[in-house]
Amino acid sequence: MGNSYAGQLHSTRFEEVLHSSIEASLRSNTVVPRPVFSQLYLEAEHQPTAQNAGRAENEEDDEEDGSESNSPPIPYQMKPPPEGSCTTDGFCQAGKDLRLGSMATECLEVPPGFLLVGAKSPSIPDHILVCAVDRRFLPDERGRNALLGFAGNCMGCGEKGFRYFTEFSNHINLKLSTQPKKQKHLKYHLLRNAQGLLVRGPLIRWRATDNRVRQTGAVVPAGPSGGEDPLSAPQPTGTHTHPGTHTLSGTHTHAASALSALNTDAAPPLHMPDNPHALTNGNHCPPSQQPLQQSGAATYGRPSVIGTITNAGPPKKRHKGWSPESSSTSDASTKATTTAVSGTRPDNGAPVTVSQGSSPPLPPGESVTVPDFLVQTCKLQPVIFTGHGKLPALCGNSAEVLVSPLLQACYRSSQALPRVYEQYGATPIQPLSTQMQILLTVYYLVQLGPHQMPLIEDLEQIFMRSWRESHLTEIRQYPQTHPHPQMPPQLPGLPQPLTPSQLPWLARLAASSSGEGVLVLDGAASLAEGLEDVFLRLMEGRLAQTSYVVLICMGKSQGLESCMVVTGKHQCRALAESMLSPGDNLKEISYEIYSGMTTDLRAFFNSLGPDEDMEGVLEKASVESRSHSSLPSTQESADDSPKPACTEYRVEWHEIRAIQLAVARKLLSHVCAIADSSTQNLDLGSFDKVEFLICVPPSEVTFQQVILHLWNSGVLQELGLDQEVLSLQQVEQYVVKLDQEAVGRIDGLIQKSKMNPYTLFILVHDHAHWDLSSSHYSGGGSREGLVDSLLNCRQIRDAPNILTLHVTSFPFALQTQYTRISPYNEIHWPSSFSNDVDLYHEKTKYFGISELLESTRSGAGLPLLRFDSSFENMAAAVEERFPKLHSAVIRTQLLIQHYAVALMVVAGQAHLQKHTSVETLEIVQCLLGSAQRCPSNHGHMVLLRVASPALALVAQQRLAHVRDKLGFQNHFEVVLGNPSSALSLGKHFLEQLKVWMKVQDPDWTPRTYLELEALPCILILAGVDPLGESLPRSLKYCDLRVISSAYLQRTPLEQELGLAAYLVKVGDQDARAPATASDLSESDPDKLSSTDNEEEEVVVEVNSDLPGLDPSPPSASQHSQHSQSEASALDPDKPPPQSQPQSQSQPQAQAQTQVQAQTPPHPLPDIRDPGRAARPEGDPSTAQRRPSKSTSSGSGGSSSTRASTPRQRCSWARNLNRPPVVLLPRAVYQVLTAPDASGLPKSTALLPHPSVEWASSFRPLLSKMMTCTEQSLYYRQWTVPKPTHMDRSNRAPEGRADNFHPRRLLLSGPPQVGKTGAYLQFLGILSRMLIRLMEVDIYDEEDINYSEKLPLVQHHQAGVSWPSMDIMRTMAFDYTIHDPKYEGISPIYSTEYTPSEEGNPRRQEDVYLRRRTSRIKLSKYAAYNTYHHCEQCHQYMGFNPRYQLYESTLHTFTFSHLLLGEEIQLYFIIPKSKEHHFAFSQSGGQLESLRLPLVSDWNPDCIKSPIFTPTTGRHEHGLFNLYHAMDGASHLHILVVKEYEMAVYKKYWPNHIMLVLPTTFNGAGIGAAHFLIKELSYHNLELERSRRVEHGSRPHDVWPFIILADDSCVMWNALDVDPKSGSIGTERNVSLKQVLQHMESSADITQYGLCGLRKWSSRYGNQTGRHHEPFSRGHLHDFLLLNVDLTQNVQYNQNRFTCDDVDFNLRAHSAGLLVCRFNNFSVMKKQITIGGYRTFIVKTKMTDVPTTVQPSQYICAPDSKHTFLSTPAQLLLEKYLQHTSHKLFPLSARHYSHPVLSVDCYLNLGPEVTVCFVSSRPHSINLSTSGLLFGGLLLYFCDSFVTPGFLKKFHFLKGATLCVICPNRSALRQTVVRLELEDEWRFRLSDEFQTANAKEDQPLFFLTGKHI
Repeated sequence: MGNSYAGQLHSTRFEEVLHSSIEASLRSNTVVPRPVFSQLYLEAEHQPTAQNAGRAENEEDDEEDGSESNSPPIPYQMKPPPEGSCTTDGFCQAGKDLRLGSMATECLEVPPGFLLVGAKSPSIPDHILVCAVDRRFLPDERGRNALLGFAGNCMGCGEKGFRYFTEFSNHINLKLSTQPKKQKHLKYHLLRNAQGLLVRGPLIRWRATDNRVRQTGAVVPAGPSGGEDPLSAPQPTGTHTHPGTHTLSGTHTHAASALSALNTDAAPPLHMPDNPHALTNGNHCPPSQQPLQQSGAATYGRPSVIGTITNAGPPKKRHKGWSPESSSTSDASTKATTTAVSGTRPDNGAPVTVSQGSSPPLPPGESVTVPDFLVQTCKLQPVIFTGHGKLPALCGNSAEVLVSPLLQACYRSSQALPRVYEQYGATPIQPLSTQMQILLTVYYLVQLGPHQMPLIEDLEQIFMRSWRESHLTEIRQYPQTHPHPQMPPQLPGLPQPLTPSQLPWLARLAASSSGEGVLVLDGAASLAEGLEDVFLRLMEGRLAQTSYVVLICMGKSQGLESCMVVTGKHQCRALAESMLSPGDNLKEISYEIYSGMTTDLRAFFNSLGPDEDMEGVLEKASVESRSHSSLPSTQESADDSPKPACTEYRVEWHEIRAIQLAVARKLLSHVCAIADSSTQNLDLGSFDKVEFLICVPPSEVTFQQVILHLWNSGVLQELGLDQEVLSLQQVEQYVVKLDQEAVGRIDGLIQKSKMNPYTLFILVHDHAHWDLSSSHYSGGGSREGLVDSLLNCRQIRDAPNILTLHVTSFPFALQTQYTRISPYNEIHWPSSFSNDVDLYHEKTKYFGISELLESTRSGAGLPLLRFDSSFENMAAAVEERFPKLHSAVIRTQLLIQHYAVALMVVAGQAHLQKHTSVETLEIVQCLLGSAQRCPSNHGHMVLLRVASPALALVAQQRLAHVRDKLGFQNHFEVVLGNPSSALSLGKHFLEQLKVWMKVQDPDWTPRTYLELEALPCILILAGVDPLGESLPRSLKYCDLRVISSAYLQRTPLEQELGLAAYLVKVGDQDARAPATASDLSESDPDKLSSTDNEEEEVVVEVNSDLPGLDPSPPSASQHSQHSQSEASALDPDKPPPQSQPQSQSQPQAQAQTQVQAQTPPHPLPDIRDPGRAARPEGDPSTAQRRPSKSTSSGSGGSSSTRASTPRQRCSWARNLNRPPVVLLPRAVYQVLTAPDASGLPKSTALLPHPSVEWASSFRPLLSKMMTCTEQSLYYRQWTVPKPTHMDRSNRAPEGRADNFHPRRLLLSGPPQVGKTGAYLQFLGILSRMLIRLMEVDIYDEEDINYSEKLPLVQHHQAGVSWPSMDIMRTMAFDYTIHDPKYEGISPIYSTEYTPSEEGNPRRQEDVYLRRRTSRIKLSKYAAYNTYHHCEQCHQYMGFNPRYQLYESTLHTFTFSHLLLGEEIQLYFIIPKSKEHHFAFSQSGGQLESLRLPLVSDWNPDCIKSPIFTPTTGRHEHGLFNLYHAMDGASHLHILVVKEYEMAVYKKYWPNHIMLVLPTTFNGAGIGAAHFLIKELSYHNLELERSRRVEHGSRPHDVWPFIILADDSCVMWNALDVDPKSGSIGTERNVSLKQVLQHMESSADITQYGLCGLRKWSSRYGNQTGRHHEPFSRGHLHDFLLLNVDLTQNVQYNQNRFTCDDVDFNLRAHSAGLLVCRFNNFSVMKKQITIGGYRTFIVKTKMTDVPTTVQPSQYICAPDSKHTFLSTPAQLLLEKYLQHTSHKLFPLSARHYSHPVLSVDCYLNLGPEVTVCFVSSRPHSINLSTSGLLFGGLLLYFCDSFVTPGFLKKFHFLKGATLCVICPNRSALRQTVVRLELEDEWRFRLSDEFQTANAKEDQPLFFLTGKHI
């Protein structure tokens, strides 16, 4: 390989050069940037392979040419011109014009021995000055034989005899700033063209243009018949040959003439015949009118006539241009005729044709002529990367040169400072200089290996690292230096910038370490000269060992210019193919196939076999196969015995996994988040069903695959479809291929969405990265852009009921700066393992790209990701032979040949083994052997990826042909996977699949690759990209050796590797390493143990488990010979290589060799012998055991034991949990496995997709620690779509940072992980959720505490509509509580109720948690929470633009109340739209009252009663939207909220009236809200009566009712009763409007104190033993019609937290008020587990953190050091009594006949204690308590109506308990004294308690005593 100096200091010579360069740098005024040099050059990671020969330099060169010195140029002062002389540029001092453009048509006399040359003046670079110079002082065509010195004449004034070039340069006014040198300023030969015009000719081959890099290889004459074999090995680097060695014989005059014509572009001849006849396209052109009198040396490229004359001796020192192999003399009289071929252009760039013969020439220097036959001569198509400056136009044969702007774009991008620094204004930080960019480019090229492609991403990262390193101080100091923008431009201690004078020698120094791999040319004055020099070198064959040429031109006027020319054959081919689009590549491949261009290639492959006839070998093997198969076929026909069947076959790809359900729920949560947002973009509440359409790429297999998944997913049943009726063809209506037929399907979906606004349509875009082309840039008939025109159309975008879900494994191109998808709408596939814990308990592990790469680094056996070095070397050799064929054609044909030869080798032609690779042979042996070991012939799949459909068809036909010839037609199938066609299988394999899958349908055929499970086959997958096809688990080898390595981008690369992705089943004991490389290499008998190492590549016996296969691998020496002879078989002249690059570690290769040593060689058998194949594996006579890697003995018995088990017999079943082996091209393998600074695979640093581009080269690398979301944000920041991308038009409008589509989701996950099953499950649960959104959980409980002994008395007739007040007065009040929510409270004593003897009742908390509910669908009259958004509700909810949040006013309403002892100040927040409900003062607009209607008013569209809803903690979930419940009727709804919740309620309900309670009530309970509502309403009633009286109405005419409604009332029902029979009918939903208007229209309604509704129960009509009274008197809850006038003297207890409605009902009844319940109406209450007045938390005052406090700790002794609680005292008291009253009143516990007497109040004493309520008010209605003995007495806040005499009416048991509760200790003592309690009750000092509150929290006190 030769020595290489890249990346290390191993050479003394290199150290000397390096130190001398550094010393020269230190002497200059600049320094070398050490960090860049050290990191990018001295510490390189890659070893360049360019040869280092020819490094010895002639040190005399330095003495002669100062321009090549390592020191900066010496300043020069010109001699002043004589007085009176002309100093104009372009004129001589005599005033004569010397410019070529002026003298082109003049007749010039050139003395004999002189040549016309062109000089370049720095002051006028666009012009050439005409001079005549003695040819002895000019070099020949090879840059030699020039005498030092000068002799020239001025062609302007005719002055002759200039002997010094300094003198001559002054005469022609060159005006130089440096020492005049002819090598620098005499540039061109000048020639006459066919029209007789003087034009610029070839460059003068000065020694300086060699740039100190010697071309020491063999010089080969250019031309189609050169002597070098294209496939032969290159000559040793140090050899020399004479120029005349390769000559053309005299018989090849035509070839010689053509060869001379070939070189006219690059180097026209220096002498012409007197009357030449130039030929253009075979036509004679008119002869030149000007005689050509000049002469010169022959053009290089022709055989030199004097080439055989030896050199007489070494030249003198001054004659540096001479060399030993150069001729000693030059024949000036030698002439040769040349002809101009088509495309030849003179230096002015005009094509030389008949029609253009008189066209004026263009200015010189603007074009470069590309030589003809460039590709044919050089065997490559050069690629020019434009760099700095403008690239000159290419003329002539420009089609054979490619130009790429990528490098120039990289340079420009790296010179733009990062945006992060722009915000700081003026900055001292400068971008990379042009010089540093060029130098870093050279460093980068030097590091590249021989097969590596230059990557722009790598170069950008180098630029960024260098920039960051050189400005590290500024970057770190930037936040601090921002306030000081005046800091100096160069901080001390930082390296100075690289100067132009340093660039050439530093660049040459860097390139010197690569030998000839990288060449730096810096002597040309312009890029045009440099390119002509490169073309000439190419034609002369002097760049055969050079891969990259870097041109550097430092002209004064143009500035620094540069470009890079790629001249490596491998690199040029790859770059040329990468510059074509994938579609154009396929067209080129198809053209080459169908035009017959591959005929020579096929003939070449056929000639590689024995006797140069591979087809003959195949025919011979075919004859042998027929002779082997004749006898067994007769035996099989005679053998009718049943064959054993494999019991291990199973198909598992229909299963739904837990992680798929988790992803489906994540999708659903994102949809709900869109609906819950305030943007109103998705109203889930308005949809009642789901429909969907799945869009897939135009692949028939993918189409059928999704249909199959859909059929087996159960989603259709979720949507209400009967799958038993549907067929697979009918299921196709839910899936569509994105072709032209999709247009009609999408249009149909749009029309259906318009016709069905209450249906949610889900548009699933599967494989969403497939077509991202913009419809504006695609042609009319092109398929590209179809996705954009369909899915991004305005109808889809604006439809409110269409939601688009993009599904892809590679979302990168959808994550750009112009993306349509919000980052919040992205769903990423979760990891199933976290810290080695299986999160979803699936016992599966995903094996993807990262795991494949990990197998290459583990070192524990053979990696799963490999490349085939043998194949790569063969392909490279063939590519050199056929330079004009596409590499995909060559590689695919070679791979087909390898498979065909491998089949022949397995069939018995062992001598052909050297013509295939070990990897291919391993694949074929495994394919054929696996099916033989299973009774049912289960086997493996081999995937062969061929992008071109034409090549895939060729491969399928060829492999099937070879298979059939060899008699393997029943062993494996060759399947062509074309996206545009369905699968086609042979009859034999079709019948096998039917048997395995138990298919009865005779017409069944497999439609997907998944149905090929366990079928031994080669699947040739065609298409530019995989289109989402899933592969079966029987995939064992994924052969990607012929995928294109030209498109090194993340998406194309990873989607090819995604074909090998695999879900591995893992056990409980091995959940972390499902299938390591060691498992595969040591336990898989189907796999050959091979390496990518040619010398040490060995074959470990695999045939031990193949029935009928005797082991016959080659020995190590045999295989070494095979490896070395692979290339020589292609070219007999190529010598065996001495060494090859190794891709595997040396210890591993040694281990392989040890294994090989234990395996004796045997001849390969014939696998087709069924007699041998039928023998059992355990038979020692036939089964050769595979030796173990650890020991050579003892393995036979273990192998035989394993072979006896069924699991070991079926190779397919044994390999189910092993990922496939992946074979890659070497270029792709090197990119993937290259180390990356981020720790991620190298592919992540590549451009993510062909249709996007990087926003800036100043971007960080992806980090290994980044989550998927962070990666998405990275691409959203650093990539922009190209103009052809469909998102390019999605720019954000003015004033917005983005333009996201609100109803667009993105699901991304790795390939083959189960995304299809996930989104199908999402569709199912979304449908279920929409049904659930239309349903709510309604409390469905049967009434409690009904006595079986109640008399069956019917008071009202069953069909009556309204109650009769007279009848109601006769009805007894039912004291018993029947509401199930109060099952856990104290029962109320009633003489008419006898409780049943039951066990321990449940506590209230348990009842609350276990209450029974039913799912009920919402009716159109339901009340809704804030999540409901329909168009009808927008104005009602305040989302109409006319009703904004600020359009509300705050008003104060003040009134006084005796119980509170002070004025009450309430706040009303009244929206503008609701102000008509209030009366305001005319003067100041002060709120006066809430308007109330008259009793006599009647409006069918109006509700008279104001509705008050107290609420807390339910701003989102409270059912305050009564628009639908009221059926559009006008009503007044007021939300009663606490002061601290005012803002949040206002936010969610901007169009609702808010009544804000005072701040002191923030900690109060529901009693305080009811109290204030009632008192406010009464005060307002008084105000309204006063206002109405002023208008002539009577006070009692004002409507006195209000409605107290719970915030969970959702629907209302009416019970249909037959008026005649009284039978109960069905219960139907009615509007709240109907219910209220019915109640408000009752006769004498103003005489009722309270009216209410029954609680709904589904079993109300089914209750036996009870009659159905339409109206009843009893307790009312949740929804009340309250008469505030009649209940003036009955107040709610403002201190209560629980049971305040029970307390109020008892006191209202005792006050003599009529309480009526309408039993024919019921209210449904929704279960809302969030918020409400129940949610009070008991917490300590010290920590303010909820803690577990026992109810016994709610009280304490006064003045004790008990831990105080921060809970309100009243709540502590109520909770304490609820939980401990059975201990406080032991005589009443479970004794219904001995209740606790409760005076003027009801308190919940727990379910075990019965309470008897009595009122102390005069004329109150109470139960008869005569003869009743009470077990206790409860006095709560007794007022003056309670007297000692009143208490003496009641009788108590001895030992009964007394409990007196007062607000303070003083009131407690006063109450005991005033009521004379000590007369009958005994008290102790320890019986006084208080609630556990601090003094400032006003604890409550109570005293207990015992009855005497």
